[in-house]
Amino acid sequence: MHAFVHCLEVLAGVCAAVWVVSLLTNEHSWVDRIWSIIPVAYLAVFAAAAGFADARLDTMFALVALWGARLTFNFARKGGYAPGGEDYRWVVLRGRMPRWRFELFNLFFITIYQNVILLLICLPAWTALRHRGTFGTGDVVVAVAFLACLVGETVADQQQWNFQRWKKAETAGGRDPRPRFVSTGLFRYSRHPNFFFEQAQWWLVFAFGAVAAGSPWQWTVVGAVLLTLLFVGSTVFTESITRSRYPEYADYQRATSPVIPWFSRHRPEPERATP
Repeated sequence: MHAFVHCLEVLAGVCAAVWVVSLLTNEHSWVDRIWSIIPVAYLAVFAAAAGFADARLDTMFALVALWGARLTFNFARKGGYAPGGEDYRWVVLRGRMPRWRFELFNLFFITIYQNVILLLICLPAWTALRHRGTFGTGDVVVAVAFLACLVGETVADQQQWNFQRWKKAETAGGRDPRPRFVSTGLFRYSRHPNFFFEQAQWWLVFAFGAVAAGSPWQWTVVGAVLLTLLFVGSTVFTESITRSRYPEYADYQRATSPVIPWFSRHRPEPERATP
């Protein structure tokens, strides 16, 4: 119970800090900047409560640390930690709301709700702490699946990064980049393969807790569920912005699975830029 209380203290402190800094800087991506860091801290608290002597908790901590390092690197290279690195979606949303309504949204959704989710997705480690036992075959299967999803998300993010660098170079050279959004590689089978692998990793964290407890009927599934719902809402909003910028994105939507990778339906080949 002490580990859980310590995590609640971290949650309260982070919420206060993020909210105050957002008011001082008028930027609202501070939760994004800690998204890959705070879960690692929560897992460290639970693993430390077992003296870093429980194989399951140590494995969970190590895997989430790898997840955090990869996501931090990807966020940093896109300029997320640089001044003015606010998520463009908050800029769009702020323009659609009266200021007072957006500030309430900032406090209750961006700051509190998202930080609560970051704690909830880590609570299967609390289940593992309360049900310590032998690290078995089920744990190995979950760990391997987690690593596979980590690789999948890495590949998807790299493909997106390569495309954006190409697009930027084309624009800098005075050319009209075509296609205007990535639709090849893993993106041929899912419009958001990185989102799929991201969510899958946290469902697998829940699976560790279920293996520890010997039953999938654990209330800590609420973290993975709420994370998935958060991604659903974020995806819908993001795609509405993309479709407004690129009308041809509607064809891509009709032909390609939204999140779960699947065979794409036939669609015209994207128009390519002429030399």
